[in-house]
Amino acid sequence: MSFELLQTLCKTPGIPGREHQFRDYVSGILGPISDEPLRTDPMGNLFAIKKGNGQAPRSIMLAAHMDEIGFIVRFITKEGFLYVQPLGGFDPRVLIAHRVTVHTKVGPLTGVFGFKPTHFTTPEERNKVVPLSDLFIDIGYPAEKVKEMVRIGDPVTMQSDLIEMGNLYSGKTLDDRVGVYVMLEAFRRFKQSEDHIHAVATVQEEIGVRGARTASFGLEPQIGIALDITIAADIPGVDEKDHCVKIGQGVGIKVMDSLSVSHYGLYQFFCELAERFEIPHQYEVLPSGGTDAGAMQVSRDGIPVITLSIPCRYTHTVAEAVHKDDIEATIRLLIAFLEHSHEFTF
Repeated sequence: MSFELLQTLCKTPGIPGREHQFRDYVSGILGPISDEPLRTDPMGNLFAIKKGNGQAPRSIMLAAHMDEIGFIVRFITKEGFLYVQPLGGFDPRVLIAHRVTVHTKVGPLTGVFGFKPTHFTTPEERNKVVPLSDLFIDIGYPAEKVKEMVRIGDPVTMQSDLIEMGNLYSGKTLDDRVGVYVMLEAFRRFKQSEDHIHAVATVQEEIGVRGARTASFGLEPQIGIALDITIAADIPGVDEKDHCVKIGQGVGIKVMDSLSVSHYGLYQFFCELAERFEIPHQYEVLPSGGTDAGAMQVSRDGIPVITLSIPCRYTHTVAEAVHKDDIEATIRLLIAFLEHSHEFTF
């Protein structure tokens, strides 16, 4: 496993609708291992393929989303402070005093989420969550300079490097850069499939699984597999029955979430593969949230789908955390499926 590759994936910017820089980086990895030239659709989804050698190969779509949650500039005050519109679901509790990057026509600018000092707040204000609408970004320049450099609609991303923390990796954008990493590694490492394997890096998942919807509609796959993180709530203050999955106990084989119910036969097949190849795994029921599988499942006439999930703590913060062994277990299970996909019938 390449920590350096995962680090680069996590730090390369790409909010919903502005995934081009990240897509260019991923293209450089996928291009040399795709059996056909890469292509991009009008939404911005990126497609690679490894052709199957079976007599009647099916099309299997792997989907991992490129977009990270972030913001766009929506207003610039007369003093030069920026107010932003969210693209995706950052919790306002984790934003105050964090550094950000504003991506402008003159290049990236560092800023910080600010709020009025605690010395000027009441006890009641200190004990409540500050809404995003009250937070501003300070980039440290006079108003005239700010208005020369920054435009309405400029993307804003959080700053936080991926680090090793014990057995975990922690940082921003592991949702879903770790899913992209799993897809890249499995696509590179699997030997051969009897089915056509399409690796699709999708756009705009965080604002309604939009890219996967158009990608699967155009591609018309027979099977869809989403690769994403899931909530590991195995921390103090959360009842064990609500943990969903646990860090370090293997790949999550999804039963359902709020956007999709995994195809029962496909679910059973993945469970059997995990047991056959002794891959650490756990069974995931996610009460809220969803993945690209929800869009693929209802494409055209509908297809069997499933999500392979990497357990993740502190989701949608700049300190998301995943276990090294869970990443490898997800890669191994995906490879097992790709090399044995012909055994699955529905």
